[in-house]
Parts: sequence; structure tokens; C-alpha cells
Amino acid sequence: MKLPAFFIAHGSPLLALEDNEYTRFLERLGSDLGKPRGIVVFSAHWDSPQQLITVDAQHETQHDFYGFPEEMYKLAYPAPGDPALSSRISALFKDSNLCHQPILGRGLDHGVWVILKKMFPQADIPVVALSVDSMRSPEEQYNIGRMLAPLRDEGILLIGSGGLVHNLRLLKQDDQPEPWALDFDAWIAERLEAWDLASLFAFEKQAPHVREAVPTYGKEHFVPLFYVMGTADEGKRAQLMIQAYQYGTLSLNCWMVD
Repeated sequence: MKLPAFFIAHGSPLLALEDNEYTRFLERLGSDLGKPRGIVVFSAHWDSPQQLITVDAQHETQHDFYGFPEEMYKLAYPAPGDPALSSRISALFKDSNLCHQPILGRGLDHGVWVILKKMFPQADIPVVALSVDSMRSPEEQYNIGRMLAPLRDEGILLIGSGGLVHNLRLLKQDDQPEPWALDFDAWIAERLEAWDLASLFAFEKQAPHVREAVPTYGKEHFVPLFYVMGTADEGKRAQLMIQAYQYGTLSLNCWMVD
């Protein structure tokens, strides 16, 4: 069965402990999806000029954040890897002449495990993590995702994990979204639903409040959108599943693409 792919905002690492509208949505989404054969995640927290692929048979859990409650550092997501799936991804990249590198022993960063802990709490589905390159053009990022489209026909769930509005320097004490954040998300939504690649690829010049929503120091959180869109280039359909906000300047949205 061909699986849809998803852009999923991972928000604050505290989502791993929280019970709210968004975490309950992630729990339902995982339940609705059943048990895919494997999960491949493009993570905003793995930004590299070269395409990197985890090849571990078993993953460690990265606690790649600081200043959080001690309980956060005791959480684990001991998901297995899948070296055969990693090799399949490598072959697809090789077929498209994409330079890439296998990486052993990295573990899963919180951009991967926080959302998966809510979606698939048993940690019994093999996971392969992939890096993103925030310095590539949106078209290049899209085309890398496109290389992996065949995996959707093979029972593999493809996810881009990041955040469309993600500005840590403008966080507020409450979750009421800033008006500019709403405007930016609305602009993205309109063009995603129309699959308007020309406008989306030019988002840095065209989108309202882009420097607040996607600061120059935080582009890596936006670009997983393009990678996962590429996996749905054949159908070119996008559906907003949920939209919420944390601290006013972190949007929690999930887009399904198919």
C-alpha cells in the first residue's frame, strides 16, 4: 500500500512529556497509520552539506538540548535501525548521482525521536534518519526527496521534521500566535494547497514576514518541507492536518502530502 508522506513540526523537546491538542493528534496519527515497514525522517537537527544516512542496526537516543527538566534526559526511544533500508536509500541516491555518506553511531536526534515517541511509542519500527542541507536551493531539496518517492510504494513512511515558523529568539511566555506568524503560515498554506512550486521555491523573497518566521540562523527547520514535498511529486496534493502554536513563534503544523 502506498503511504502518504508528512511534514511534522517537532516544536519544543518538551512535547515528549506534554499532553495537549498537538501531542494527542500525533498519537492518533500514528494509530491511524498502523505499522509501516520502516520510517525515514529528514531531520532539521542534522544539517550537513553532504547527504548523510544512518546505517545503525540499533539507535541510541540523543539528548541534543540543554536547560530542560531532568526528566527529559532520562527519556529514551530505542528504535531499531534497518541497514537494508539504508542500503536501499543509498542505491536510490546513487541512481540519481547524489553524493552521500553512511553514518554509524550517531543516534536519533530530538527532531526524530520526540515526534516518533508520540506516534509510535513502542519504538519497534525501524528508523533511518537523513540529514538536510539548509544551504541547498529549495529545488535541489525537493529533488532529493523526489529520489525517495519509490519507498512510499514499499511500506515506508517518509517524514520531514522541522518547523515552518521557528524563531527561538522571539519566544513568548504564552502560546497565543503572533499575527505575523499566522500571516506566514497562511501564505505557505495557500501555496502548498495549490502546489505552487514557483512561489514556494521563492519564499524568501515573496512570503510575508519571512525573516521573522524563518530567520537566517534557522532555515534548517523550514527546509524539511521541500524534501518531503519531493516524495509526493507524482500526486502533488497537500492537506493541512493540524495547526497550533507554542510560545507564539513556534508553529505546530502537520501537512500530509500525497
